[in-house]
Amino acid sequence: MQTEAPSILADYPFRPPRWLRNSHAQTVLGALLPRPPVDYDRERLELDDGDFLDLDWSRVGGEDLAILSHGLEGHSQRPYITGMVRRLNRDGWDCLAWNYRGCSGEINRNTCLYHNGSTDDLGRVIHHAVQTRSYRRVALIGFSLGGNLTLLYLGREAVHEAVSTAVLFSVPCDLASASVSIGRWQNWIYMRRFLRHLHEKVRAKSSQYPHLLNDEGYALIHDFKGFDERYTAPLHGFSSAEDYWAKCSSAPWIEGIRIPTLLVNAADDPFLSPACFPHAACTSNPHVTLAIPRHGGHCGFVDTMEERWSERLSALFLREP
Repeated sequence: MQTEAPSILADYPFRPPRWLRNSHAQTVLGALLPRPPVDYDRERLELDDGDFLDLDWSRVGGEDLAILSHGLEGHSQRPYITGMVRRLNRDGWDCLAWNYRGCSGEINRNTCLYHNGSTDDLGRVIHHAVQTRSYRRVALIGFSLGGNLTLLYLGREAVHEAVSTAVLFSVPCDLASASVSIGRWQNWIYMRRFLRHLHEKVRAKSSQYPHLLNDEGYALIHDFKGFDERYTAPLHGFSSAEDYWAKCSSAPWIEGIRIPTLLVNAADDPFLSPACFPHAACTSNPHVTLAIPRHGGHCGFVDTMEERWSERLSALFLREP
């Protein structure tokens, strides 16, 4: 795959040290590199459907707000989230890192959990955040699943007028082909980890709703096709895994985005398929910049131990012209 070099990459290239130019090194270090935790103020947002979302605020009294959406089985204290929060706080941004249903350390109440198309929940978070204070600007920042969710919201939904810009990293824009990519044998350790964490949620949910689901035979599930077919699709109103992937992939909706948006997918991301690099849609939409650095892995973009390139790049893109 050829890498693209839009002006933002030409002006601010990603140049990790040689020992970090391996996709798996970037992916693993990006997930495990210790970062100082953020001392959030937690707020519980009660939803009209009887469920809740836990919102973690890091306020510095800024005029602008960044809302951060984590990846699959992530949460607000993951290193890629806390690093971004700390960087944007230093630049004067208030930050809100929201935890998806069941991801805040306490299982949610309803039968549903979260998935790649949970744009209603993102919309609720944005609406609530803007109600708390009259922010001058609201930026959306998403990682992996959170990036797909954000692109889908921006292209498909009625976007809140306060939202002015977005930055997304490592986005599986085409879920069907991405599920095949991450299921390759080279990625077995990542898949096993995802399935192990998802199994914990299945157990918790089955204890709440034993008549609805159980984990009998869970060990026979080896990929996202098996998990989404058995759990994600039926729990969230989709007819099959393929139906879920088709309806929740963000790639077909990129042409509808109308705010400045930066999409950064590394060329060596082990989770992404060629269809997750939507060249045509981004080229035809002047509001969307597709940046494809040669290295970076999945949610990595580590070039120093103190601060990631992705954090500095985001701060640069969010800076007012």
